[in-house]
Amino acid sequence: MIDIGDKAPDFNLPASGDRSQLSLADSNGPLVLFFYPRDDTPGCTKEAIAFTGMEAEFSALGVTIWGISADSLASHEKFAAKHALSMPLLADEDNAVCEAYGVWKEKNMYGKKFFGIERATFLINADGTIAQAWRKVKVHGHAEAVLDAAKALAT
Repeated sequence: MIDIGDKAPDFNLPASGDRSQLSLADSNGPLVLFFYPRDDTPGCTKEAIAFTGMEAEFSALGVTIWGISADSLASHEKFAAKHALSMPLLADEDNAVCEAYGVWKEKNMYGKKFFGIERATFLINADGTIAQAWRKVKVHGHAEAVLDAAKALAT
């Protein structure tokens, strides 16, 4: 499992919006990488909308925001259009990046066990190291907490 100070695992994934692929090197500075379980579900929608609403504040700090889930690029495009999401959403359909970041976990819902993405966010320094990690994220107030950490990083 990666932790603060570790080198962030690199990746190259299909991305929604005007970029066909994105890799860690494309971030050009600090990066917020948020992993979420599924497009267009209540919690994931609230989280993505919260990050979109604060994107200008992150941008003013030189921080980029990207979301990652195992959904397809077509699903991401629909999700982004439906909710006016401005940040790229990356499609990790084989879960390789989720596994590299330690967010592909066994889950238990209503007594049924399955594997899926544990909601998590990583603030990555411009040098590619993990500055902060949030695991088992609760959506309410999370984007604000990440913004506070990004502000502390910028000072």
